[in-house]
Amino acid sequence: MKRLDKYVAQPAKNPNPFRVLITTILSQRTRDENTDEAAAALFSVYKTPEEIANAPTEEIEKLIKKAGFFRVKAKRVKEVSRIIHEDYDDVVPCDINELLGLPGVGRKTANCVIVYGFRKNAIPVDVHVHRISNRLGLVDTKNPDETEFELAKIVPECYWLDLNEKFVRFGQDICRPIGPKHEECPIADLCDCYNLLEKPTKLRFAAPKS
Repeated sequence: MKRLDKYVAQPAKNPNPFRVLITTILSQRTRDENTDEAAAALFSVYKTPEEIANAPTEEIEKLIKKAGFFRVKAKRVKEVSRIIHEDYDDVVPCDINELLGLPGVGRKTANCVIVYGFRKNAIPVDVHVHRISNRLGLVDTKNPDETEFELAKIVPECYWLDLNEKFVRFGQDICRPIGPKHEECPIADLCDCYNLLEKPTKLRFAAPKS
């Protein structure tokens, strides 16, 4: 994990769980740059769960259009905001089961809120984390949810907080879906995909010495 430290940015000093929640919902099936632009536009006008819950759906659609699927996402964002406002007094819950009870919130989104909104240990698994974990030989899984559960078994919890960011940025830069940059990969010697001619070995994480 140390070899991928350069892919971790400094965490926000005062993370906003609500903004993380809404931004992650907007990120579904779209590119990061489009997500960032849509989220910035939305929160430049409406900043709280109550404001978004009471905003006209058409206005939300216009603000988040860059994120794609904007009509579906506008309704979802509005409904989630209403629930956070009415049922949770504008405070996003930190419990994964409560987060999963929100409309359109799956395990990846819920875990992103826990990690990036609350800076608590969880393993958000998106397509990058799923792909890289299987390429390395860490897991042999068919979907992101399976990957999350398997990673939780073999990765010490002290590494969970930064695992998603490391793998996502590494996956965008080096371990790309098509044309991975094997020659630039800092962990090629540990990768089952790269070492197909050798006997695959599972990469084990050792907890740092205290």
